[in-house]
Amino acid sequence: MQFISSRGNEYFCEIDEDYLTDRFNLTGLNTEVQYYQYALDLLDKYKKAEFGKCPRVNCHSHPLLPMGLSDVPNVKPVKLFCARCEDIYNPKSSRHATIDGAYFGTSFHNIIFQVYPALIPTKTMERYVPRVYGFKVHASAALVRWQCVRRDEMRRRLRKLEIDSGFGVEEDADDDDDEADEDLEFEAVDGRGVMPI
Repeated sequence: MQFISSRGNEYFCEIDEDYLTDRFNLTGLNTEVQYYQYALDLLDKYKKAEFGKCPRVNCHSHPLLPMGLSDVPNVKPVKLFCARCEDIYNPKSSRHATIDGAYFGTSFHNIIFQVYPALIPTKTMERYVPRVYGFKVHASAALVRWQCVRRDEMRRRLRKLEIDSGFGVEEDADDDDDEADEDLEFEAVDGRGVMPI
């Protein structure tokens, strides 16, 4: 009982000692959990959002469930799963970040929602729409920015490897533009090409 009441162990629930000492209950424990009534304490904690709330605005503080990224002990610490956005988060408290994720396993949240389908949240249709001065940013703008960055990275790699990219004229034009931009920046400092003191 002292372990559960200790700071940092709020994620755990007390299990009856008779259940733990009955060897029959340990058979196949790693593949299947027989007693779901012990999960009821965890359900109460989930409903009260004692494990935390989703930090995403569009999830409206939906409660989180603990989960592991591995079923093997001492591999990964516990993470928190939001059923609404289906994303995984780190615990806020460093005390909770030291708990082994294998305590909850990779299947805990899935089992809870299979046994209690009423707890499955509706997926939010609400999406953040990027805006500039109240106007929606066109969807292709992000794609164009991404393509420009990738093209520039590819050109730099090809130049580094001294491989002709077939864009020689365009590359030279880009280099000239860069030099012209630098000249403009220098001239723009003072208007006479002299840096003010």
